[in-house]
Amino acid sequence: MKDPIFDPIAINQLKVKNRIYMPAMHMGMAVDFEVTDPLINFYAERARGGAGLICVGYATVDDLSGNTTNIGAHRDEFIPGLTRLANAIKENGACAAAQLNHAGRYNFSFFLNGQQPVAPSAIASRMTKETPHALTIDEIHTIVDAFAQAAGRVQAAGFDAVEILSGTGYLISEFLSPLTNQREDDYGGDLPNRMRFGLEVMQAIRRKVGQDFPVIVRMNGNDFMVDGQDRRELQTYARALQEEGHVDALSINVGWHEARVPQITTAVPRGAFAYLARAIKKQVSIPVIYGHRVNDPATARELILDDMCDMVAMGRSLIADPYLPEKTRLNREKEIVHCVACAQGCFDNLFKLKSVECLCNPKAGHEAECTAIRKTDTPKRIMVVGGGAAGMRAALTAAERGHSVHLYEASAELGGQLYLAAAPPGRNEFATLARDLAIQVALSPVEVHLNMVVDEALLEANPPDHVIVATGARPITPPIPGIEGAHVVQAWDVLCNRVRTGRRCVIVGGGAVGVETALFLAEKGTLSGETLKFLMVNKAEPVDELYALAVNGTKEVVVVEMIDRIGQGLGKTTRWTLLQDLQRTNVQTLTATRVLEITPQGVTVETADGGRQDIPADTVVLGVGSQSHHPLSESLERLGIPCTTAGDADQVATAFEAMHSGFKAGMAI
Repeated sequence: MKDPIFDPIAINQLKVKNRIYMPAMHMGMAVDFEVTDPLINFYAERARGGAGLICVGYATVDDLSGNTTNIGAHRDEFIPGLTRLANAIKENGACAAAQLNHAGRYNFSFFLNGQQPVAPSAIASRMTKETPHALTIDEIHTIVDAFAQAAGRVQAAGFDAVEILSGTGYLISEFLSPLTNQREDDYGGDLPNRMRFGLEVMQAIRRKVGQDFPVIVRMNGNDFMVDGQDRRELQTYARALQEEGHVDALSINVGWHEARVPQITTAVPRGAFAYLARAIKKQVSIPVIYGHRVNDPATARELILDDMCDMVAMGRSLIADPYLPEKTRLNREKEIVHCVACAQGCFDNLFKLKSVECLCNPKAGHEAECTAIRKTDTPKRIMVVGGGAAGMRAALTAAERGHSVHLYEASAELGGQLYLAAAPPGRNEFATLARDLAIQVALSPVEVHLNMVVDEALLEANPPDHVIVATGARPITPPIPGIEGAHVVQAWDVLCNRVRTGRRCVIVGGGAVGVETALFLAEKGTLSGETLKFLMVNKAEPVDELYALAVNGTKEVVVVEMIDRIGQGLGKTTRWTLLQDLQRTNVQTLTATRVLEITPQGVTVETADGGRQDIPADTVVLGVGSQSHHPLSESLERLGIPCTTAGDADQVATAFEAMHSGFKAGMAI
């Protein structure tokens, strides 16, 4: 059977070679709205990787629609840069589209030189905490025309298509939703009035670009906002976009940035929201694109074959592995490095006002200096000690530089703490990354030595020219009276199922490890997804009771944290989802609380008000963090062997930092 992923598809007059669509994502790589070389290099690499259609953006339509790190399309002076970007994509084998958007009330006055963001109504955003200016009728008409003029610039720059963002809580969706549109004129009230602005934008764009130029709309299948729009209203809007807006394709995403339903994190099952694209596909006859958590060809293939959508949008998947499409076409799927949906380098970087990077792919965002890594003129014999994320990445990079690399791992498999990270519920993608990296190592010239502890004798017997120490970290045992009790265990041992835990568990430490361990324990005894579906479709129990059985396990979990904040060290994109899970699973959290003593009956703590409290526990779990483990420092110094330290062995940090540290270590030799 021919792979449906590689069936060509037409959008208006545009012929696309396959069904893989790279959707627009804010990259943070533009400078003063201008297209930059890093942006061009980033997208050129994805085009070489085999995507059928690449959409860049978003691009701005006026001075209030974005910020200076967005691509500019609101003035003619930006057309030369847009042309360079379109050409880079097309010359490397993909079709090119550009997305237009107006942030509306999601913009910050900080980015607008103190000007007030605009919206249909003066209703503050929970995300920005700012109240926008309510647009007048004349201002609405001006913005409609601005969209059309920006589309004309996209067309003039040589792009093959234009996309308009009509979802995610930005301006057009703010007009659509009764939550943010409380106008009493022709642009507010009932659904036809709330749709008016979006339809006028599409109609103005169609008049500007002509009948044959493809116009795509990216819209929500459900906004997941309380008192917002349900999916039936959005299905009506989808029909209107085709019939009245004269658009050529719909790209379906989900949720607003303020929504409390996780949308992009690793806990979201692959293809979870495709049912929304399927519902819209039933309403229209134009191509429907679906993209949320599609990070592997198998999911993409299944969605197309099952008629859930006509194309699949792979965004972060192609950040992680630009060559995913080409590897799939050449039957090399096992070589793909899959996105783990950690959001550490993509979304979290944007909150730090940094350009996009990637945990799985340290080359992302640095294509110019990394795409063709220069071979060394002086190849060396390199020993890498430790086969976790940092060690594997260091070994791969050093081998790519032309060195002879031997990778030593004390255990029976490569992966290290990635398997630890994969243990909590909804985090199994990290185990996929461990396996992906191990496959990359197996395909490389790196020689792997498992079940091998590197000591001074081995270093003397096989002296390398350089050693990269990536031996990771070890959990900290804090100096608490009673710590030696038999019922006291380390969080790492809990996550690896090396110890038994009782019904009542107190976790000492509320940082990343403590939170993840709490959720791991809270999951015990809950219904699995498979069991839940079986009981639900057979109507074995009322839905409310099934929900309770899905979130209430067999353990009572208490988290004790010294500082006044739970989840310190977790990324901004994922922290709120994990805290929400703690609340949903009835995990009790105590902040500004210090453990004074561990007793056979539990723990004694000092509370925030200075009082003492005894918390009963059958098991006390230590999740206070870890410390660098570097067992070879003295031996290497004594033997005079140059060394580089990478990952947690150098400084305890995130998986993102471990991967990038390993990459830099391999590049530096």
